[in-house]
Amino acid sequence: QVQLVESGGGLVQAGDSLRLSCAASGRTFSLYIMGWFRQAPGKEREFVAAIGSAGSTYYADSVKGRFTISRDNAKNTVYLQMNSLKPEDTAVYYCAARPGLLITFTRDTYNYWGQGTQVTVSS
Repeated sequence: QVQLVESGGGLVQAGDSLRLSCAASGRTFSLYIMGWFRQAPGKEREFVAAIGSAGSTYYADSVKGRFTISRDNAKNTVYLQMNSLKPEDTAVYYCAARPGLLITFTRDTYNYWGQGTQVTVSS
């Protein structure tokens, strides 16, 4: 069982930066694929970024070049650095985890979820 707790959301202006954190419980954090998803009002939850246990990263096209996912296995924490934020980035951001080596991009392949943190970007 893995418990995930996100933090770092807030209200910012377009062009600003935010860093989200996701703290995970458990002794085998390093063995999990970690992902970030987001859900805007009235929309489906969508993939944002993922990072493998060895550090390989994948991004949605909409955030590539602006967002960076990273992990600190010693701290059981995954981060999402978000730069050059746009109003369309406004959403609840969720941290997710799945065991194994295969990085996936759909929500139904992740076993564990955090409660979400709100990010609002004003124009």
